[in-house]
Amino acid sequence: MKFLVIRFSSIGDIVLTTPVVRCLKKQVEHAEVHFLTKKGFATILENNPYVDKVHVLEEDTGAMIRKLRDEKFDAVIDLHNNLRSARVKFGLGTRNYSFPKLNIEKWLMVRFKINRLPDIHIVDRYLSTVSSFGVRNDMMGLDYFIPPKDEVDIATMPFREYTGIVIGAAHATKRLPLHKLIELAGRIRGPLVLLGGREDAVTGEQIRITDPARIFNACGKYNLNQSASLVKQARAIVSHDTGLMHIAAAFHKPIVSVWGNTIPAFGMYPYWEHREFSMMSEVNGLSCRPCSKIGYDKCPKGHFRCMEEQDQEKIAAVVNAVK
Repeated sequence: MKFLVIRFSSIGDIVLTTPVVRCLKKQVEHAEVHFLTKKGFATILENNPYVDKVHVLEEDTGAMIRKLRDEKFDAVIDLHNNLRSARVKFGLGTRNYSFPKLNIEKWLMVRFKINRLPDIHIVDRYLSTVSSFGVRNDMMGLDYFIPPKDEVDIATMPFREYTGIVIGAAHATKRLPLHKLIELAGRIRGPLVLLGGREDAVTGEQIRITDPARIFNACGKYNLNQSASLVKQARAIVSHDTGLMHIAAAFHKPIVSVWGNTIPAFGMYPYWEHREFSMMSEVNGLSCRPCSKIGYDKCPKGHFRCMEEQDQEKIAAVVNAVK
């Protein structure tokens, strides 16, 4: 049976689909699994042994659909469920299955703080989309496969053992402000490696210079797979609600996830991480939170209490306890 799985973006969301890909491949007899995503995220899937072929979203949707028709898929598994994926499904004209996005429930939570969200992780919601094929959760967690060329040799790093701090996130209201990151870095014992993209390099340098003998700024120095390798080799990870948090969960790392304007109740908290030394840190009791299901460039209220009031001492204590 030939499947097309659709998830266009982003890093974390695609990593969260990997149990679906694996379970389809291993549990459906003679399954052939293809994946449609944006070009910038194809590298996440190209090394996945459970994905037979990666297709890239093209600007000319019509031409792309014509190419996909030639594959003669038996079923489309839509894990993005937006207008563009609907067009792909319509164009292919084959049976399709879409996961529930819970947009109304999220809107009620953001707008009125009325919680109608199911207590179920998005991974299990993704998996329910393929349950009619007899697919069940194999309880193996998330996958992330790093090609040998991108494995970072620990001997090239300034430290052999370190804690990774993911300082980036797509939106400012998902990130600890600079002074809080500096404070947190000072509270965590031992060497630190700062993780993020090129856009985080300047912030990373501002943190590094506070203790250059103990802090290495890796932001922007490594590609995604190499950053994943640094996550894999860390003793523990502190992360905002972002893609590297989910990659850390794929490697079953101890994770302290720090939540600002978004909430774990949206169902995208770390999945099957190292449970003994992990924690979700959030400031509860704020009437303004969550203020968005995605994020903003700045706090709409101006006080940013969801990050300013994070318990830095508790976060550091959890990380420092990791053996």
